[in-house]
Amino acid sequence: MSALAVENAEPLATYVVVGDQSLTVSLSDGRQLVLPIEWYPRLKFGTPAERNNWRLVGEGVGIHWPDLDEDLSVEGFLAGRKSAESPKSIKGWLAERGRPRKRQRRSA
Repeated sequence: MSALAVENAEPLATYVVVGDQSLTVSLSDGRQLVLPIEWYPRLKFGTPAERNNWRLVGEGVGIHWPDLDEDLSVEGFLAGRKSAESPKSIKGWLAERGRPRKRQRRSA
């Protein structure tokens, strides 16, 4: 691969920190993006443990939070896109989270 191709490659996420006020994404080109947590309701309403349970997708093209069923992309961050999830969907998701989980019956 030529040096030009490497220089023009889209940056990838390398590390993520989610706090109470912001989402900070470190990129492979050395930049750090700091985005308001308000833009991402599932992260906003997640617990610290859920927010910290993330993994990079596609070697850093995106980030997945399995406990919150949330997937976000570096492309979206760079474009300044907020979550496109509707308020009705978030309300349903929050209601579902408030329900006690059914206990699994053990087989004898």
